[in-house]
Order: sequence, then structure tokens, then C-alpha cells
Amino acid sequence: MSLYLYGAAVQGIQNFIFETNELKDIVGASELVEKICTSLFAETINSNISKLKEDPNAILNAAGNIKYIFKEEDECRKVVLNFPRKVMGAAPGITISQAVVKFDNDFPSAVDELEDKLRAQRNKPMPSSTIGYIGIQRARKTGKPAVNIDGGDYLDDASYKKRFDNDGRKRTTKTLCEKCFGETHLQDNRIAYDIEDITGQNSWIAIIHADGNGLGQVVREIGRDKEQFRAFSKGLDKSTIEAARIAFDQIMTINGSYQEMVIPFRPIVLGGDDLTMICRGDLAIPFVKAYMEQFENLTEENTGRELTACAGIAFIKSSYPFYYGYSLAESLCDAAKKDAKKEDMMAANDGLVPSCLMFHKVQDSFIESYKDIAKRELTTKDGYSFSFGPYYLNEQKDRWNIEKLIYSCNLLSDEDGNAIKTHLRKWISLMIDNRSAAEQHIFRLLEMIPQKRVDLKRFILEITYQSDKTDDPDHPGKSPVYDILALNAINNIETKQ
Repeated sequence: MSLYLYGAAVQGIQNFIFETNELKDIVGASELVEKICTSLFAETINSNISKLKEDPNAILNAAGNIKYIFKEEDECRKVVLNFPRKVMGAAPGITISQAVVKFDNDFPSAVDELEDKLRAQRNKPMPSSTIGYIGIQRARKTGKPAVNIDGGDYLDDASYKKRFDNDGRKRTTKTLCEKCFGETHLQDNRIAYDIEDITGQNSWIAIIHADGNGLGQVVREIGRDKEQFRAFSKGLDKSTIEAARIAFDQIMTINGSYQEMVIPFRPIVLGGDDLTMICRGDLAIPFVKAYMEQFENLTEENTGRELTACAGIAFIKSSYPFYYGYSLAESLCDAAKKDAKKEDMMAANDGLVPSCLMFHKVQDSFIESYKDIAKRELTTKDGYSFSFGPYYLNEQKDRWNIEKLIYSCNLLSDEDGNAIKTHLRKWISLMIDNRSAAEQHIFRLLEMIPQKRVDLKRFILEITYQSDKTDDPDHPGKSPVYDILALNAINNIETKQ
């Protein structure tokens, strides 16, 4: 008997989520995206979420991807016709690529053919569902045709559906929070609905994007076996959610009781091997460290595979466009992966890509990839670099780990350490134009530090004169000073009462 392998891939997710800078619209969008592969697809096949989770024909339904086996051609045909309409109606601006492969017993070949067809479908442009006449009232924040008003705020169709359900009731947008925080009945006054609810003693927030490593290789190995692929997908999704939940509990416990406060985290994407989170700036690095530790442990436990993750963290002011902040976080994650995938790194880690993170504190309004930022802002004329990361979860040869980064930031927070921060900023400025003057400045700084603070003197020497600094013009050296000062400021500067 012939079977029908159906595949769908969601496109335009990030554009849809970060279309505006309103947190309530961002989280409303993320909740809609969360439902596409679960409740919306379940409704389309006349099922529900609980049944879909246990359905042996549901191979994959997470992180914007669906693979499902139909026994009847007519059932499959109805889904192909109705599912895109249901998705675009619920989340205007989202598009779906679909493909179907008919097969008998050769599931591996069907998977390969399905992926080829989906790649081809992604390259076909989809007509916009949000076009309107020129002479029509427009939503102020998106420029799209307005369809409704919320408290004087003109809303386009997508924005309206991010805020209201089909019955016109305001969305609670609690699903992802409950999933991430492990609480089934969160009170509204504990959930951040406005970005100002997340900011702490200053306006710095973090956009985190974390992504699993080596998933492509694993899928190539087991993705052609239906049962293994299904079990792996479910185990991976479970691991990502549990890792985020445990990391959240650890960070909030360290920061004291949080039962009566607004939670300074807002999950945006959580599923598959993906995590996107907005949080208070000073909590980002400890959270990502805890998340990566748990992700490594839980994936091995739940999937039987040693998996790791890389992350990018964009530190931005709360008024900065979220879309550009996310784009930078994604670019930073890619930069971390690129370094972690080098042959020497993988060879030292038994063929695995080691977990690590990159971060950047946005200081100006230029919108660029991290590669361009590093070249323009963090590299001197003679090639000396202040782009020092990535910072690894575990000890690596000739690399800093996250623990050392955190220790270094704390070292500048005591009385003696705080006194030298201005001198380190001065050193960075001198390195750009006059390296000899920069060297003399460090000598004077070392003389100013109390003799008993040998640890601080050694620290200054290490961070201003790296071991890879040589006379070779192709390797002029690099320093973590910029990163340390940036992170220290995010953690300690108070600009709000």
C-alpha cells in the first residue's frame, strides 16, 4: 500500500515576529508561530495537540517544520489545500512551503526527495496577503493597511491577530512563558507585556539566539529511519525546553526570590534546537552558560547523542529596533559556530563542535553584520583586534571560557578594579592611533595599582598583551578588554532610579 510523506516548512518567521518594537506584538507573534506546527496543523488533520504528540505518523512538528505520513491520498490533498490558507489567515505575513512524496517501503529515499522538493518550493515567491490601496488608512508601526483600532492604535491584520484571538479577546500570550518557566498558572502581573518590565537598573536588554550544533550530521545518519527520526526529534525538543527551564530556575534562584516580581525573561522561540529569548542585560551570560550546560546533558540523556549548542547575544538599549538586535544575535551565533567548527577545535573535542557564545554591546545606530562591526569598530589600523570571542563553555586551548569572562568582569567591580576602568578605556583609544603611547600608559597604570594586588597586575598584563601578539604583521594580536568593559558596564551601571 502506498503512503504519502507530507512536508511543510514555515517561512518569514523572524520578519513576522520582529515586525514592530512592541513587546506585546512580538510575544503575540511568537505564540502564533508556536501554534502553526502544533494546534493549527492538528486542527487541519482533525486531531488535537495531545493526539498529535502520540501520533506515530507525526514524524516532526516543531521549530517551523512538519513531516507527517498520510495513508490516504485524499486526506493529504485536503491538507495541502487547506493548511496554507489556515496559517496565512491566523498569521498574515507567514508563508508555507509544502511538498508531498508518494512511497511504498523506501522511507529513506522519500525523505531525500521530500527535502529536494521543499528546497525548490522555498525559492518560489509567494504573493503578499497584506497589500492594500494607496489611499487607505495605514497602521502607524508597520505601514500596512489598517483593519482595526486598539486604544487609538491603528492595527494591520497581522498586528491585530497578534493581540486578539478569533473571538476578539486579548491574547494572554502565556503559552511560551509557562512552557519555559515550568509554571502552568502564571499570574498576569508576573509576565512582561512591555519592554520596560524587563529592564533593570539600566536600559540594557539582551536578545539571545541559541542553536544546536551538528544537527545536520545527525539527521543525515538517522533521518532516513522513521522511528529513529521521530524519537530523536521529540527528544531534542524536550531537551531544549527542559534546558531553558532549568537554566531559568538556576539564574532566578541565584538572584533571590522572584515570586512577587515581574519575570525579566520573555521567550520568543523555544523548540527543536532553537532558543530565542529577550531578557534583562545582566542575566544573559549566566543564563546562556546554564542553558548550554543543560542542553549538553539533556540531549545525551533524551536522544542518546552528544549534542552541543552555540549562542549569540546582542546587548541593545530597550529602544533599539528588535529586528536588528535579533539579526545581530543570529550573526554572532554564526560567528561562534565558525570558530568552534575549526579543525583544531573539533579535534580537541573528540570530533564535536564545542559549545560557546559570542556577544556584542551595540554602541551606535549602524546596522551591520557582526563581521562588518568587528572590522569597522573593533579593529585598529594595523590589525590589532578587540573582537576576542567566542567564549567557550569548557576549557579550550588558547581560548577563554565563559567562567573566566565572568571572573574578569567581577574583578573590575571592586574598589581597586573600578579605579582602573577609565585607564583601560584610554588604552583602547591609544591602541587605535599610537601603540607605543598605549604601552607606556599600561606601565603607568601598573605602577598605580597597590602592590598587594598582584592578581590585578597579572590580569592587566594578560588582557592587554595577549600571547598571540607577535611581530608577525598577519597576527598583530587581540584583547578581551573591550568585551570585559562592555559587560561590566551592563552589569553595574545604574541609569534608572
